[in-house]
Amino acid sequence: MFAQYDDIVNIEDCCEMLNIGRNKAYELLQTCQIKSFKVGGKAYRIP
Repeated sequence: MFAQYDDIVNIEDCCEMLNIGRNKAYELLQTCQIKSFKVGGKAYRIP
C-alpha cells in the first residue's frame, strides 16, 4: 500500500498517504499520535 513512499517521509507525503489536510497532520504530530522527529528545528520527518 505504501510501497511507493520512502521509509522516512515529509509532511506532504504523510498528508497524501493518510488522505488528510496539513492542519490535521500537524495536530496528529503535536499530540504524538504519529511518531516523528524534527530536522533543523523546523521540518518534521515521519518514519
